[in-house]
Amino acid sequence: MSRLKERYQKEILPALMAEFNYNNVMRVPRLEKIVINIGLGEAIQNPHALEAAEKDLAAISGQHPVITRAKRSISGFKVRAGMPVGMMVTLRGNRMYHFFDKLVNATLPRIRDLQGASRDSFDGRGNFTLGIKEQVIFPEIEYDKIDRLRGLEVCIITTARTDDEGRRLLELLGLPFERG
Repeated sequence: MSRLKERYQKEILPALMAEFNYNNVMRVPRLEKIVINIGLGEAIQNPHALEAAEKDLAAISGQHPVITRAKRSISGFKVRAGMPVGMMVTLRGNRMYHFFDKLVNATLPRIRDLQGASRDSFDGRGNFTLGIKEQVIFPEIEYDKIDRLRGLEVCIITTARTDDEGRRLLELLGLPFERG
């Protein structure tokens, strides 16, 4: 079991129960899944971009990514329905906790001038999305071996019912937020 999951069960769960006056343990918010997504608009002109992004995403997540395809044709972008336009990985269970631990303790501190994650990146139901501009901040990616810098999106899905509950859960798990 990951150290973050142990900490959640021993420290964070009781703290959230007391803070939000929950009378049932099942009502306490918890991490449900983490989805990592890379958009690859360049895959239309460069078919090798898919392979490079797949290798990077597999190294970051420890899991094989799935290719996402266009749902409809958009002539302005030269995209036809069914063309590959991105990759994604869904992490659950221990892999999710290991990834979140690595994200908070090893990856985010490598971002220069990080003021913290935006408090406005919640969706209204306690889920949080973090945009990362470069994949090289992850320790598994070797700078010399990448073909180009790609941004990615990390969506943290929780069982929280409100943004305040989700924000408090992520704060207690160690995600740094902007002051304010």
